[in-house]
Order: sequence, then C-alpha cells, then structure tokens
Amino acid sequence: MPHQSHQSHESRPQQVTAAGAPAGCPAAAAAETAAESAAEAVPATAPATVPELFTWEFAADPYPAYAWLREHAPVHRTRLPSGVEAWLVTRYTEARQALADGRLSKNPVHHSESAHGKGKIGIPGERSANLMTHLLNIDPPDHTRLRRLVSKAFTPRRVAAFAPRVQELTDRLIDSFAGRGEADLIHEFAFPLPIYAICDLLGVPREDQDDFRDWAGMMIRHGQGPRGGVARSVKKMRGYLAELIHRKRETLGATAEPDEDLISALIRASDHGEHLTENEVAAMAFILLFAGFETTVNLIGNGTYQLLRHPAQRELLQKSLAAGDMDLLGTGIEELLRYDGPVELATWRFATEELTLGGQRIAAGDPVLVVLAAADRDPARFDEPDVLDLTRRDNQHLGYGHGIHYCLGAPLARLEGQTALATLLTRLPDLRLAAEPDELRWRGGLIMRGLRSLPVEFTPERP
Repeated sequence: MPHQSHQSHESRPQQVTAAGAPAGCPAAAAAETAAESAAEAVPATAPATVPELFTWEFAADPYPAYAWLREHAPVHRTRLPSGVEAWLVTRYTEARQALADGRLSKNPVHHSESAHGKGKIGIPGERSANLMTHLLNIDPPDHTRLRRLVSKAFTPRRVAAFAPRVQELTDRLIDSFAGRGEADLIHEFAFPLPIYAICDLLGVPREDQDDFRDWAGMMIRHGQGPRGGVARSVKKMRGYLAELIHRKRETLGATAEPDEDLISALIRASDHGEHLTENEVAAMAFILLFAGFETTVNLIGNGTYQLLRHPAQRELLQKSLAAGDMDLLGTGIEELLRYDGPVELATWRFATEELTLGGQRIAAGDPVLVVLAAADRDPARFDEPDVLDLTRRDNQHLGYGHGIHYCLGAPLARLEGQTALATLLTRLPDLRLAAEPDELRWRGGLIMRGLRSLPVEFTPERP
C-alpha cells in the first residue's frame, strides 16, 4: 500500500525501433524492454567503470549494475533520465540509515520548486489538484499528527476483516479466465484485484469503480499514454473524491449508524479534538489508491513471474499449500518482496542540511534516492542474496521501507499478495509462462518495478 510515488516520464522520447530498442540515446528513458531473470549472479569480472544506468537493458535486469554500485560507489551521484541529479544509496547499512535519518526530508519544498512544478519529482498533477498533504510528502510534526489520525482508521483489525472480500475478488477474477487455458495475469488479474479491493475498502460505490480502474490504468503507464494523461487522471480523481467525501460527511451527520468504509473512518478519526481536514482526507484516499494499488500489482506480477522461473521453489510452495500449511506462504511473500520487489527505489528525500552518508558529502537540498532493490541484495546483510529461497527466515528486507515512513498499508498488500498467489497456484497448478523471459517488457518509471504483461498458459478448469 502507500509507500511510493512515481517520477514522471512524460517528457521522455517514446519512439522505438522495429526491434523494440529505444531510438536515440538509451539513457533518455527508463527501461521498458524485457527481462532476463533477476536471479542471474553478478559477473565474476566487474566492469572498470560505472555501469550504464536507466537503459532498456538495465530495466530488464538492474541487479548486476546495483551490485557494482554497492561494491564500488555505494552512495553515487548520477543524472536521472529527467535531468535531475540525485544520490543513489545501494548498500543495506547506508540505505537503512538514510530511510530513518530526520535530516532527509520527504517534503519537496527542500528541493527546487521549478523541478517539482515541471513534474520531474513526485506525482504529476498532485500539486495543482491540492493533493500534496499526504504521508509521502510531509515530515514531523505534521507527519506524526497525520499518521496517528490515519492509523486510527486504517487498523490491522479492519484489514483482517477485509480478507473474505479479497478472496472473493481473487476467485471472481480467476473465474473470468480459468476456462480459457491462457491469460495475461497483469491485465486480467494483478491489476484489477488491488484496484477493486482498495475501492471497496475506501467505500467507492461499485458503479463508479471502473472509472477508478481507467484513471489508475493511465497512471500506471508511466508516460506511455497521451502527454499530460497522468495529470488529467489525477484531476478527475480529485474531483470525484471531493464529491464522495462531501456525500459521506452528509451521511455521517444524518445517521447514528456510521458507514464502515475507510473514507468514513478517516472523516471520523480524531485525536485530542483534532480531525483530518477535507484536503487531508482526499490526499490520503488518493495516495492509497495511487501508490497502494501499483505496489500490489507489482508484488503479484513479479512474485508470480519469479515462482514460474524457479520451479523447485514454486513446487515447494504448492506442496505446502496442499498440506494446509500457510507458514511457507508467509515467509515466501517476504522473500519475493526482497528478491524482486515491487518498489525499486524509495520515494524522494531531500537533505535539509549538509550531511555525510557512506563517506560522501551530501549538500543541503540534494535529492537522495534509496535503492531498495540493491539494498535487499546486499551480501553483507543476506546470505546468498541472489538466490530465491522461500524458506528464508532472517529476512529484514526494506521492501516496505523503514522508520517513520514505513508503509502504513503493508498489511493489506501482504494480504492481497498472499491471497492472490495461493489461489493461483492452487486453482491453476500447472501454470506456466507463455512467452520467453526476454520477450517480456517491463514498465518504465523510476520508482516502481513491474511487468507490463505476463502471458501464461494452464490446463483449463472444467465448469
């Protein structure tokens, strides 16, 4: 759930050659071409210079480049495809430190206003739509107040009570393609599941949920849709949320039986007489939808892909599920989050003062990006980090962050991921890839890591 925002790539060149390779300089855009297994070990002979970052090939398998950075330049200044210069933090120790360092602010005001205004940092359109006051953009004491209030509404009990609905949605989506013997698991399963789930949880009426699916689909394209499409979708979503919050406020004032949805709970949440403002409720609902759904799309997509590429691990999990043992499912989700997680880089941080990190001097105002995907493959912290091991116990990965900005919605994402994978592997036991790994394409975008499609085949279910 909410943890990460996106960097806009609408300014990137969109032309590709007939072979699918980028036209022009490959560093002009983040990669979308496809992928060899992230399980490949780092080459024995490392390159003598910094590997090329943000190419098509890099996006297919960024782990060798991250391994080089961990060893030779664990805090490395680079120019991003957008033109913004930022520090990449790749070692586990420094990453964990940076995620919890109060001198690294989440508030874009500490960086260039012009850079944020042009959409180079943050979610396109969130500022113009007055959606900035969410947990990803603020620091204490405002963050402390807002998180405390939101936590009163977004409780573990509420998430646990939502489990039957997640299972119902999962079964319904699988029902829609189980009889065909083939499917695209991203578009037909991993994408709609968290959208419908979070809409239900927030209290978006069923008849309006397809609108949210359309808006989310535009957002997840990372610049592959029409220019300005993300900002327009954000504006439409903001307008809808304003109307929905207004209706729910009226409902809460007119009945003694409060609705059980999350938006109503956010409206009611109070602490020592403090309440969320309407803008804060809208911003929190927005970030739950925007940031929350894509992390779960990628958790399900990347997780399924890696299980299909590691048949021994997949068989181990299937046998465990068949025996009614859910323990391996729990550790397995954590390992999939570590091994090829949905969030490649943590969202932006900005130095509020000069500081030293990993031996490098970070100037006040400099952006810092913690590379979660690199830290979670650090051999100084994880034994055999490039091996997928669903039984791994010592697994304090950073996939959902660390410190005060640890992902508030992680329990819901885990619930959806566990339900989706367990049901897929149980109902479609011979699930297999319907394309070669190097034929698959990865979505562009700086923060998230996810497949654009995942074609699979299986024995059709009988009616």
